[in-house]
Amino acid sequence: MQKKTSLLALGGLMGVAALNAQAQSTVQIYGIVDAAVRHTNNQGPAGSPNGKLTELIGGGMSQSRWGINVTEDIGGGLKAIANLENRFATDTGGVSTPFFQQSWVGLQSSSYGRITMGRQYNVLFDLVTSTYASYPYSPYFEAYKPEIGFALGARADNMVKYMAEFGSFRGAVQVSAGEKAATGGKTAGGYLRWAQGGLAAGVGYQNYEFGSGRKIEAWTLGGSYRVGPWYFNTGYGQNKVDSGLTQIDRAVLAAFWGGGANGGFGGPAFLAADKRDIVKLGVGYQITPQLNLGAHLFHAKQSGTTAAADAKSNFVTAAADYAFSKRTDAYVEVDATRLKGNVSLNGVSGTANGARSRNGFTIGLRHRF
Repeated sequence: MQKKTSLLALGGLMGVAALNAQAQSTVQIYGIVDAAVRHTNNQGPAGSPNGKLTELIGGGMSQSRWGINVTEDIGGGLKAIANLENRFATDTGGVSTPFFQQSWVGLQSSSYGRITMGRQYNVLFDLVTSTYASYPYSPYFEAYKPEIGFALGARADNMVKYMAEFGSFRGAVQVSAGEKAATGGKTAGGYLRWAQGGLAAGVGYQNYEFGSGRKIEAWTLGGSYRVGPWYFNTGYGQNKVDSGLTQIDRAVLAAFWGGGANGGFGGPAFLAADKRDIVKLGVGYQITPQLNLGAHLFHAKQSGTTAAADAKSNFVTAAADYAFSKRTDAYVEVDATRLKGNVSLNGVSGTANGARSRNGFTIGLRHRF
């Protein structure tokens, strides 16, 4: 009997060992710590916009963050995956709201793609940053990013997203439940991307349903080309909004469209618009394995049912990035904003201050782990 019991126990231990060998789990902690000094003009409050501002910011090239990636091989070409990511400001230690900017769990198959559930990047952001990003080594410049103002917040809550790759093609679809929130939140969208050699191109669509049931629709398309040390990219984006938005709807829309880093629009025409378009054109050159240069031009316009909503803007930015190692780099960036029409820039307080132009200069240091 004792011999039988010992054999059964040994068999059980071997079974557990076999399961552990089959279901191997890895946990990765990663992050970026980025800090920069930024100087801008025409940054004063409403009524006195001509002031200058020099500040330490908690993210110049990238927004600072830390996160946890989890992967478990559960056999048969299937993996369980999960991610938690928090964003913070290096200068103050303050954290973004919500605390986790990404929080999702999913399954990934070697043959059938992957499905993820939770708060995560939307399809617009995925397409632009993977296919025609402004900088190949950093999708965009965090402190000055007019292109992200067209991505409907870049992330969405309560999302289910499916992504699959077949040869040179990658496609994804997303849906989000609004869950009867006053601010809305129901979304649907997808993208299709093609990449081969140094060429990449794609098109994407996503909508967002406000609490009133009215919607904003967003389109984007573009491409990039890499040849030797050169990198070229171009893209187009459009946001179109239903009429009759409520006050709560417009507050959500302002969060999508506003912000100093996204162009800083304010003034009477800001939310009178029901359509916005942007065109981007950029070039990068890698002088040495350590030194990268890049320059980008963005032209945007907005329109509405009345001429008062019409406005145009031009954004120009250029950056030099020097890598001390694979994980640490330093950068210098300059930018200029010019507005036309019944719109103005945001001041220190975040309200329109009447300025029609702004120049900026940023120098910073970034470490990735």
